[in-house]
Amino acid sequence: MAGEAGYSDAELEAAIEALTERDRFRAAEGLVARAAPQLGRILAQALEQGGWFAEGHETELARATAIEDDAERTTALRTLLAEEARMGMLVGVAVGWALSEELAARRRA
Repeated sequence: MAGEAGYSDAELEAAIEALTERDRFRAAEGLVARAAPQLGRILAQALEQGGWFAEGHETELARATAIEDDAERTTALRTLLAEEARMGMLVGVAVGWALSEELAARRRA
């Protein structure tokens, strides 16, 4: 199955595998470190526009904190934090991917 950018599953898997090599990932880390303040703002905007931390977040937070049993409340809060972290990472990857595409398009122009 080809991805939206025309990448096959095999190409995508090979590229992800390449990122596990320390030196190949180092360049990406440097780029992200340089762009972190601006990317953080864009990530926050994307999460807000997507409704990830709007009313649903407040509802789930209120539900979790209202649980009387300490162990259950802790589990509910940990689950909420994990779900939010996963969502943040997924949206962050999308932002990074879009940035990569934008940089590539500007280089081609």
